[in-house]
Amino acid sequence: MKNYIVYLLVMIVVICGCPVPSSAAEEPKLYAKAAVLMDGDTGRVLYGKAPDEVLPMASTTKIMTLILALEYGTPDDVVTVSSYAAKMPDVKLGLRAGDQFVLHDLLYSMMLESHNDSACAVAEQVGGSVESFAQMMNQKAAEIGLHDTYFITPNGLDAEDAVGVHSTTAEDLAKLMRYCVFVSEEKEEFQEICQTRQYTFTSCDGTRQFTVYNKNALLDQMDGVLAGKTGFTGNAGYCYVAAVNVGEKHFIVTLLACGWPHNKHYKWADTRALLAYGDAHYEYQEIELAGTQFSAVPVADGLEPTISGTCEGKFTVLLSDSETVQQRFIPESGLTAPVTRGDMVGTLQVSIGDTRLAGYPVYAAETVDKKDFSYYIGTVFDAFFY
Repeated sequence: MKNYIVYLLVMIVVICGCPVPSSAAEEPKLYAKAAVLMDGDTGRVLYGKAPDEVLPMASTTKIMTLILALEYGTPDDVVTVSSYAAKMPDVKLGLRAGDQFVLHDLLYSMMLESHNDSACAVAEQVGGSVESFAQMMNQKAAEIGLHDTYFITPNGLDAEDAVGVHSTTAEDLAKLMRYCVFVSEEKEEFQEICQTRQYTFTSCDGTRQFTVYNKNALLDQMDGVLAGKTGFTGNAGYCYVAAVNVGEKHFIVTLLACGWPHNKHYKWADTRALLAYGDAHYEYQEIELAGTQFSAVPVADGLEPTISGTCEGKFTVLLSDSETVQQRFIPESGLTAPVTRGDMVGTLQVSIGDTRLAGYPVYAAETVDKKDFSYYIGTVFDAFFY
């Protein structure tokens, strides 16, 4: 019996000391119900946990409100606060019906301290009404390619109408942040507002003054934070979306349903875990396209039935050790002679898995002349005399 117990103890030590398979050990352990780590350069999802699950998004909504205000609003516009905006629930600045503020100032109130009344006032100024602004939000969502997102409110308060619930997915929210930070013509202003630590402003008549402080704690936890927005409602739980540079790598992190009260720190732990995962598992690789040759590109009515093509260029992309870049040549449809050397004869599509990264032009490596009258005369002559 004693020997059996010793044997069991030895086996437990051996088993506990065995390395965990790398695939299991490398998976980030997250509190969030849904999460995404996205490559900011390409929009490719590098890691996802329930990335397509539709969930409430709380105040992360406000990044859409901000980018629309920057793209379609006039910064110096005077906003007159409506009674509806003034009645918004906490968290709020404390706007009163009839107050007047400059639009640009309210953007800081909305983003730094997530004030719901400021978001509502901004939406009414830019869209004419909350309902019209929601239409703008959904139209922009469609333009960006957010296929599972539906906006009802400009501040992210829980809401539902005949169409659906105010909601998104972790992947859609990441796409939205990528658009705001890396794509939109207003990306620099968006980042500047999101990175501001504190901001002081007054009402237009000078009777009310406010100082707002940035609640995005990640700004003080690490370098490279480009933008971020927290959120919480009873239905959504704690949510977070951020764009962060880790060295030269550009990442987007999204977290939905990342704990409820007494778990406010979960989102910071999950964010660090995802960024560490991305930094450890992905490195930039340069893909050289120069000299890539393509033969037998069909040419109609040419003295030669086909032509060869060549592609020039190079690009850099984040890849893991197990990933490879696929290249697919797509010839120009209906390519007809004459084709001169240097003419575009097709496109080289570059992808990783199902994600298309870019398309590069393929140019003719030689000239193919068109079959003309002399060609057909010669053909007839050869048929009769040879």
